[in-house]
Amino acid sequence: MKIIIQVAIIFSTCWISQLVEALLPVAFPASVIGMVLLLALLLSRVLRVDHIREKSDFLLSNMAFFFIPAGVSVINYFDVLASNLLPLLAVCVVSTVLTFGVTAYAVSLTRKLMEGRKKHG
Repeated sequence: MKIIIQVAIIFSTCWISQLVEALLPVAFPASVIGMVLLLALLLSRVLRVDHIREKSDFLLSNMAFFFIPAGVSVINYFDVLASNLLPLLAVCVVSTVLTFGVTAYAVSLTRKLMEGRKKHG
């Protein structure tokens, strides 16, 4: 019964985010709305991590499975990808380097803040 409740909570959050997306006057991804909604529920303690832990752990551990349809659909557009190979590779390389840089800076800043907090706390 506990697992059914966890699935119901996760799917209800997804469904509500779909409704919010439909009501918004601008295009905004329902998945992002759902994550923000779930974060708000967790921060306000309306929902506890224990309420969704088992199902969310299952979904996270099997995340690669959910990318199979997207990966297969890329094959449908192989001709478009092949004709734009160089710009696509440039975007991938630049975005990867930027992501690594920003992540390294964020980790460095977080470590400095945590060390400062230990000294003053």
